Amino acid sequence: MLSASSSTSDSPSPGPPEPEEPRRLRVATRSSPLALWQAAAVGRMLLVAHPGLITEAVPVRTEGDRLANAPLADIGGKGVFVRALQAAVLDGRADLAVHSAKDLPSLTPPGLCIAAIPARGEVRDALVGGRLVDLPAGAVVATGSARRRVQLAERRPDLRFTDLRGNIDTRLAKAADFDAVVMALVALERLGRRPVVLQALDVDVMVPQVGQGALAVECGAYDTGLRRLLAAIEDPTTRRCVDAERAFLAALGGDCTMPAGAHARLAGGAVHVRGVLAPAEGEPLRRAEVNDGDAARAGRRLAELLAGPAASGSEDAPTVGCDGDA
Repeated sequence: MLSASSSTSDSPSPGPPEPEEPRRLRVATRSSPLALWQAAAVGRMLLVAHPGLITEAVPVRTEGDRLANAPLADIGGKGVFVRALQAAVLDGRADLAVHSAKDLPSLTPPGLCIAAIPARGEVRDALVGGRLVDLPAGAVVATGSARRRVQLAERRPDLRFTDLRGNIDTRLAKAADFDAVVMALVALERLGRRPVVLQALDVDVMVPQVGQGALAVECGAYDTGLRRLLAAIEDPTTRRCVDAERAFLAALGGDCTMPAGAHARLAGGAVHVRGVLAPAEGEPLRRAEVNDGDAARAGRRLAELLAGPAASGSEDAPTVGCDGDA
């Protein structure tokens, strides 16, 4: 008869712990080909940083997609492409959302945070269908962006403009109806679209939209574990530059409807940010540039220069330490 002690010793050993299930993250995204590409790109970055991590796209139809033929200014401006994605994170249908940074309003809703901004892509705009110097007098250029219109009109006052909305392939299909259309170069590159006639417009010709070329990954502000996980795909240089541009937009009024653009880059440890603003219809464009070691302060000072009585110019400040905005 086995003793109690011998019976215990013959029990099966616990063995190695069961392997943990790979973590699965639900990614809210718009359903356009470009948005799905961007969500997949973030998924690939996260997989490299965290082997075994699984991401699953959760396509969400936004108000901007539903009202694809209405001018953005008439349906709520920048936020129409992101509010539904943010709601999906806040109500638990998704763990995170991937946005084009240029679509984000300057203020983040309570309960959310921009947890990561990966390395930026191409920032320039492009003319598709014709080069600026070759467009005939009175040529019709299609774009839904007031920022693009005022900058092109400054160089070619003879140009005429018409509105254009839709995803990348829709715009390319309509390009033959006009002398040229204006698009973000990064969108064409990410989808592998190569129009026969394309002119990339340097940032001194066409100052880009705030955040153009960058992605922004939002998650719950209080989910510290997920925030740490997402921080692995953060690019500190891109973060500082986008922070400066978003601070510029916020100082102008959050999601101002005035035609405005800003582009930041790092120069010798400081943030160099240039901007353009058309304060009112019929007024000349205002241009300015600022250097500052603090990203948010650089953006605010640029806005003060452009929105104030000075029409244009540049301002330099000593380089100081910068923690950046969270």
